Amino acid sequence: MSDTDGKKPLGLRGGNSGQVKQSFSHGRTKSVVVETKRKRVVVPKPGAAGGSGTTSAPHLGDPSKRPAGISDAEMERRLRAVQAAKAREAEDAARREREEREREEERQRRRDEIEAREREEREREERARLKAEEEEREKAAEAERGRRAAEKKKIADAPAATPEAPAAERAMPKAASGPRKVEREREADRDSRGKGKGGDDSRRAGKLTLNEALSGEGGRQRSLAAMKRKQERARQKAMGANQSREKQVRDVQLPETIVVQELANRMAERVADVVKALMKMGVMATMNQTIDADTAELLIEEFGHRALRVSDADVEQVIDSVEDAPEDLVSRPPIITIMGHVDHGKTSLLDAIRKTSVVSGEAGGITQHIGAYQVKTDSGAVLTFLDTPGHAAFTSMRARGAQVTDIVVLVVAADDAVMPQTIEAINHAKAAKVPMIVAINKCDKPSAQPDKVRTDLLQHEIVVEKMSGDVQDVEVSALTGKGLDELLEAIALQAEILELKANPKRAAMGAVIEAKLDVGRGPVATVLVQHGTLKQGDIFVVGEQWGKVRALINDKGDRVKEAGPSVPVEVLGLNGTPEAGDVLNVVETEAQAREIAHYREQAAKDRRAAAGAATTLEQLMAKAKADQSVAELPVVLKADVQGSAEAIVQALEKVGNDEVRVRVLHYGVGAITESDIGLAEASGAPVIGFNVRANAPARNSANQKGVEIRYYSVIYDLVDDVKAAASGLLSAEIREKFIGYAEIREVFKVTGVGKVAGCLVTEGVARRSAGVRLLRDNVVVHEGTLKTLKRFKDEVKEVQSGQECGMAFEAYDDIRPGDIIEIFEREEVERKLS
Repeated sequence: MSDTDGKKPLGLRGGNSGQVKQSFSHGRTKSVVVETKRKRVVVPKPGAAGGSGTTSAPHLGDPSKRPAGISDAEMERRLRAVQAAKAREAEDAARREREEREREEERQRRRDEIEAREREEREREERARLKAEEEEREKAAEAERGRRAAEKKKIADAPAATPEAPAAERAMPKAASGPRKVEREREADRDSRGKGKGGDDSRRAGKLTLNEALSGEGGRQRSLAAMKRKQERARQKAMGANQSREKQVRDVQLPETIVVQELANRMAERVADVVKALMKMGVMATMNQTIDADTAELLIEEFGHRALRVSDADVEQVIDSVEDAPEDLVSRPPIITIMGHVDHGKTSLLDAIRKTSVVSGEAGGITQHIGAYQVKTDSGAVLTFLDTPGHAAFTSMRARGAQVTDIVVLVVAADDAVMPQTIEAINHAKAAKVPMIVAINKCDKPSAQPDKVRTDLLQHEIVVEKMSGDVQDVEVSALTGKGLDELLEAIALQAEILELKANPKRAAMGAVIEAKLDVGRGPVATVLVQHGTLKQGDIFVVGEQWGKVRALINDKGDRVKEAGPSVPVEVLGLNGTPEAGDVLNVVETEAQAREIAHYREQAAKDRRAAAGAATTLEQLMAKAKADQSVAELPVVLKADVQGSAEAIVQALEKVGNDEVRVRVLHYGVGAITESDIGLAEASGAPVIGFNVRANAPARNSANQKGVEIRYYSVIYDLVDDVKAAASGLLSAEIREKFIGYAEIREVFKVTGVGKVAGCLVTEGVARRSAGVRLLRDNVVVHEGTLKTLKRFKDEVKEVQSGQECGMAFEAYDDIRPGDIIEIFEREEVERKLS
């Protein structure tokens, strides 16, 4: 029978009602009326949303709402000032919010560290307590087993010692023998359970029953692995292998700081023992924490080892400069660097030697990377060429080319003579102390003047052979091929004089000519091997990076197994992109490479931090003042190779003056990623890609966040666009243009207006919107604006020369007959960076 029988169902007023049937146990049901209420929707009244925006500044085109005497330019300037103030307030609020968030994160991090330390302390105390309890239980169990064994022996010996015992027992009352029998049966039952499997009662007794758990007997038992270890020790003891081994004393290399676990590994001791020894010394440290050298030395002596103090820089001692034996030296190809001014034909000359076309592949026809090639001449000689850029932005790349080279070929155009980058290349060659060969190119042109080139070189202390000097010079033409054979002969002669030799059997060492981040292959470095032979599988360290040679690719794109001295190869297998100009060294183990790279990275961070830190209060104040007075154009730069990125950064740092400068927030190699877009959005900077593109997530993120991405393939265009953008940050120059003079003839007092000057326009024109100055005896006594300009009784916009008018100054009444009014207009002139 239902509970609802004979009862009126519950009802509700209003809303949308419905009936729900509820079920209960034993087949009972109940109907309940429920009401569904609609969500209240608040509709704003018309015009309420825009109420707050009606109090904005007056529109420029509505003169009726503008204060009297304010020109359009002044009104626009004031609006810009208000907008700039609002922008500054928004930036300050965002900065304060960011700082507060960083402080909160720091506080949270510290709280987490404190909690982690407390948690580790509690766990350590818990482990110590559990271990002490386990030892106490083991001692109690051992005492119990000893007592039971004594009782068993006593029971076993009792019949033999007293044969009359059975008769006595028979004579005892049944009431006394009953409890003893029950007790003996219980003990026998326990012994049989304990010895059921192998007869060792120290083994596990099987399942833990509820009675045993509640009675507290047994408790925590030893694990099966512990029992196996005990059996193994007993077996070795039975075989006579219980002699104590002599402890091995080790020489432990100890840096200035070391992690506890690493110290335990070097001492070949258990980490738990090392942590316990630290706790005894009063040092609470976990296995992952760092301790200083003094504490570590005490620990080493505590464990009986010897401590050898080493510096952090000693990790690089594994890279030893091997002295090559004379019998191991063999001849190697010379390394020739092509240097000179931009568009003087360096790459075209190398193309003619290689019989290939490289210049057509360079954007804009200029070389923007250091190319490394090997050329085999008709005589069989092998030459290694480096082609460097000639643009002013690639100074560091030319310097790297001169540092790793044996011979410099200075290319000078016969129709252009010596130019700025030519002089720079000469200085690089002199600084590197390498011999030079002058190649006078473009001799096929009608305007060629080879003798003028030789004469201009005299100004820079370069005396060629035709001028009775010792520097070889060859007239060549990259287009017709004229003089190429003579140039190769001159190079071969110079290489023969140098007697270039190297040891191919030692560990390889080379210089990174160029580095880039390839999408499919990862970090790739173009390395010129200088000593030894670089083989596939070698472990190496290069700058702050390390790696294992996964593949070697020569200048023709073929994979090779090894690369000897003077051979340029692309190396794959790095863990990061190195800096161009870093030295590659092969080491024995991966641990050494990782340790050296970590040390160099830390040292580089310390150097950058020291260079960027202001040490005194005066320096901090000067830096803050300079940052406030200089407008910055921030940019994020990504390039295809490391050398191009460095060159562009150096070029952009030169853009600007005392008012404006370009700040490169971040630069790197590889495609533009989402992290680059995030950095650009946070700092309001555009992202510049040089021969790289943004991936799909980065493009979507840039579209959503409104970040501009600009792509370039020629460095001229990039620098020019950034310079134009930086010019927009320059404040416009205000120029004054004098348009007229007026002389005050009479001064009138007008009710409600004040003093009005009756003037005669003596020169030019007087305009109401112009600025005015009041001159008295050729001294400026007031500068401001006109309150009124009238001709007779009418308000006019301007009055021509020779006509009379009435003028009244805004908020100034000290005017006298004979004063001169100077009328001028201001105009803004856009400035550009030179």
